[in-house]
Amino acid sequence: MKFSSETKFDVLCMGRSTCDVYSVEIGDLKDSKTFARYLGGSPANTAAALSKLGLKVGFIGKVSDDGMGEFVRERLQAFCIDTSHLETDKEGHLTGITIGEIKGDGKCSCLMYRNDCADLHLKPEEIDADYIKQSKALLVSGTSLSRSPAREAVFKAITVAKTNGVKVIFDPDYRDGTFENREQAAAYLSLGASQADLVIGTQDEFAIVAAGLMPGQAYDDKAFAAALLERDPEIVVIKAGSSGSTAYTADGSVPAPAFHEKKILKTFGAGDSFAGAFIHALISGCDLKEAQRQGAAGAALTIKGHSCSDASPDLKTLQDFLKTH
Repeated sequence: MKFSSETKFDVLCMGRSTCDVYSVEIGDLKDSKTFARYLGGSPANTAAALSKLGLKVGFIGKVSDDGMGEFVRERLQAFCIDTSHLETDKEGHLTGITIGEIKGDGKCSCLMYRNDCADLHLKPEEIDADYIKQSKALLVSGTSLSRSPAREAVFKAITVAKTNGVKVIFDPDYRDGTFENREQAAAYLSLGASQADLVIGTQDEFAIVAAGLMPGQAYDDKAFAAALLERDPEIVVIKAGSSGSTAYTADGSVPAPAFHEKKILKTFGAGDSFAGAFIHALISGCDLKEAQRQGAAGAALTIKGHSCSDASPDLKTLQDFLKTH
């Protein structure tokens, strides 16, 4: 995949920018008394991962006009992410919150509070075409397709990007309860994926995308990738957890293993760090095998930490890990 050479930004991330509130005590959520707050939301976590690896990153989205929204903005800025196009909602919509239960050894769960939240009220007229033109790539989140007006804002941003040679990266970012039903999710996620240049997701997410792309057919990695590659995508990356990942192109498939670490705290954020390290590697000129290797390393490092965004590795940490694994 070839990226534009001279741009102000390497990647613009668009969509969910929220607060992660994770239990400090390891164990059942009902027993938790103290919590730590972090930047959250898959696109925001991926933006942090990309910036920590040395890329120039901007963010397109919307947060609430209150302390939670200010927290998100300041955390993005702390990661050296441009927030000039992170809008502030003036209509009373709140920033989404995810409460995380961490039991240790990779066992975890989350409660998402996203009822009509601020990031879903980003409007098409708030999309700045000139801003998008300044980037090599635009990463969009499928969660933003769950409601209007964010849905229309995403499709406008995709159109601007494709018209101006900016690569579009699509993350289905599917979470139960974000769409009205799975049929609606399948319809919009398949439409978003079909218009991207690079699609990165899990087998579970792609099973939903496949229901809209190839209805009535049982999900199969190879068949799904082939169907998607007949549309706009150049690369489809299917993540299979501890079994690793496979990148599909018109030339065939490239499998890659995951790293198996003994000490795992939680699995939150693994996919976002994988995406960040994978995209960084592609922009740096790596082939698909190495890009997946670096993505797997980013994921392996993140699941050792308590947070998603804060736990993703910087470039030196990633490189040191790869030297010893």
